[in-house]
Amino acid sequence: MYKNIIGLNEKIHFIGIGGIGMSGLAQVMHDLGFKVQGSDIALGKNVETCKKKKIKVFVSHRKKNIKNCTIIVKSSAIKNNNPEIKEAKKKKLVILKRAEMLANVVSLKKNIVITGSHGKTTTTSLISKVLSEAKLDPTIVNGGIINSLNSSAKLGKSDWAVLEADESDGSFLNFPVNYSIVTNIDKEHIDFYKNFNNLKNSFIKFLNKTPAFGKSFVCIDNLEIRKILPKLKNKHFFTYGFYKKSNFHISKVFYKKNYSIFDLIISLPGQKKRLIKKIRLNLIGSHNILNSVAAIAVCMHIGIKINIIKNSLKKFTGIQRRLTKVFELEGREFFDDYAHHPTEIKSVLKSLKNSYRKRKIVSVFQPHRYSRLKLLKKDFASSFKDSGLVLLCPVYPAGEKKDEKYNEIDFAELIAKNSKVQVICVENENDLKKFFIKNLNKNELIVCMGAGSISKWIREMKL
Repeated sequence: MYKNIIGLNEKIHFIGIGGIGMSGLAQVMHDLGFKVQGSDIALGKNVETCKKKKIKVFVSHRKKNIKNCTIIVKSSAIKNNNPEIKEAKKKKLVILKRAEMLANVVSLKKNIVITGSHGKTTTTSLISKVLSEAKLDPTIVNGGIINSLNSSAKLGKSDWAVLEADESDGSFLNFPVNYSIVTNIDKEHIDFYKNFNNLKNSFIKFLNKTPAFGKSFVCIDNLEIRKILPKLKNKHFFTYGFYKKSNFHISKVFYKKNYSIFDLIISLPGQKKRLIKKIRLNLIGSHNILNSVAAIAVCMHIGIKINIIKNSLKKFTGIQRRLTKVFELEGREFFDDYAHHPTEIKSVLKSLKNSYRKRKIVSVFQPHRYSRLKLLKKDFASSFKDSGLVLLCPVYPAGEKKDEKYNEIDFAELIAKNSKVQVICVENENDLKKFFIKNLNKNELIVCMGAGSISKWIREMKL
């Protein structure tokens, strides 16, 4: 089926292949028959997955790595002073961003593109699960490891593709769109966009790309989405949310320990109102219910039967680093989550509070990037109101220079004041482990949040 694809004689080098999105795209292109290799500064799970597929990976960035390569794909984290980028420019090679290459690869497929500030990965995973259960065998490129696939990407045999589109650098505007979802718009990646209005305008451009024969599904609960809808040139969208006037309205929600149950009222122009009762989602939290309704909406629109959709949501096994239970010790449950933005932290803590009710929540928070913390410091400080205790870790810089003006004690005091919670600063992984051994009580929920090394800390911790 894929033997006659143009460009199979090219040799494609991925700079930063260890990233979740880069490794996924490299694997899909390898499976398509392209000659693929890559480089990264360190080994990791994603690099090992590539190696298992016989993709050559250099553990360094050196100009000799790109010898005989014809196309370069670079991660958004790669700077212009990277030796491989400098050599590629010297050789006048084609240099593409990940999203630009992905857009080329899937341009001939029927695409469902998922974007937004939060919830992209979970929503992409849910849609992928439904399409797979419906025997549509989609190509999947996701921003997180889907547990059922043990991978972030898969080449499907059908002409369907489900794609997570990253808005962080504006590259999501490169994607061809048939159907799309915008989960929400929040103050994120302002370092790239310069101001919030530029970010919102990029989403307007994205939604205006929706063709007349396609459809966008947008979360009407989000204030910023409600603000931009009147500015759209086309009306090729449906709304979803808890808001009663949405086209896909969530009602009668029950939060359980390991799952959620809700009803869905569907009101579409020219159609009779429809009620779908007792949808069971194998995830907790109102934010995940919203993600699942986005998946339900688009899957119903492309013709998948509701019984297949309901069965898929019930069987969904989740994705890694999204309220993943790592281990349990003497009644204490330890969770790992990717939350690194105030909105995400609030959603995680609210989910645990609604599902586990009276149990004490201990938050372990590792701030990610000084720039994000500086921009959203007050929002972060008020994000822990549903927590009984906060353990504050040092900032994970993610390549940024240390901000000498940042004071951990001052930030801890701000959290304590705005969230009305006790805050304790921990110096490192060993300090955190000592605290756990000496101070944890039975029946507590411990959730470790951040996009840096905190996941590795908790997963390797033996108490």
